[in-house]
Amino acid sequence: MLRYLLSKLMTFVPTFIGVTLISFVFIRALPGDPIIVMAGERGITPERYDELRTQFGFDQPIYIQFWDYLTGVLQGDLGTSFVTKKPVWDEFFALFPATLELSLCAIILAVLIGVPAGIIAATKRGKFLDRALMSTALIGYSMPIFWWALLLIIVFSGNLGWTPVSGRIDLLYFFPAHTGFMLIDSLLSGQDGAFGSAVKHLILPSIVLATVPLAVIARQTRSAMLEVLSEDYIRTARAKGLAPARVNGVHALRNAMIPVVTVIGLSVGTLLAGAILTETIFSWPGIGKWMVDSIFRRDYPVVQGGLLLVAVAVMVVNLVVDLLYGLINPKIRKR
Repeated sequence: MLRYLLSKLMTFVPTFIGVTLISFVFIRALPGDPIIVMAGERGITPERYDELRTQFGFDQPIYIQFWDYLTGVLQGDLGTSFVTKKPVWDEFFALFPATLELSLCAIILAVLIGVPAGIIAATKRGKFLDRALMSTALIGYSMPIFWWALLLIIVFSGNLGWTPVSGRIDLLYFFPAHTGFMLIDSLLSGQDGAFGSAVKHLILPSIVLATVPLAVIARQTRSAMLEVLSEDYIRTARAKGLAPARVNGVHALRNAMIPVVTVIGLSVGTLLAGAILTETIFSWPGIGKWMVDSIFRRDYPVVQGGLLLVAVAVMVVNLVVDLLYGLINPKIRKR
């Protein structure tokens, strides 16, 4: 198992350097001068402009800028925001719990609904329930996120008034952020109604963010289960008189879990990196909205550091998925 883990860790280094290069090139490929953007409508004198270019290192050749950035990253320095003057580390970890909380709720919702839906569809292959579930999954996968989010806001927030439109909790609640996770902090605060408010604010963003991975997980579970259910050992288990629940839930599901776990792992990474639309629509104060705002402000350190940290988070998730492969199927560890 240790050799298997080390072989996976070895892929981190080239991936990390590649992501660093891509994030560096990406932000500089955007049109606009960050110094002009920072100056805004006030304008800036040529002397002050040259002074700021030298201060931020923009007067250096591009390869020297990249080397300086890479050296700083390897030393744990992601730079300081041009706008807020705060270290990128501090801003990221102040906002990351909001994105992580939303992503975890979304993936839990997707797994709790998607896996059972895929199992039911596989066991009812060709019947009405199978067609209904897979048609619903296809609709969920094809639906534009921004349209789905706005539709839910109009219906449940505007017309019915059941859920809030934006934010993480009502403004009348104020308490220290011990963990950064609003559900936990609201419980620790002991304020009446705080936890309920946090849950209400989380419902619509979680549903919107979970829609696509839920559909993918359901379809992948169905496909994997159908493949396993046709194997000889499943027919043997049925011939022995084992209960259908045991055959489907133990013998079939465990052997079908590897592709499902792959999809779940990729979905977690996608949620962490792709919550931008959801966070923007619901004004969710996470890293997605933070990075969108930073792109418009041409805040190079924030965009570069944010992309890099999100990529590292996705890499860690993929590593965990690879390790789960080894636990589910020990033969994989020997490859």
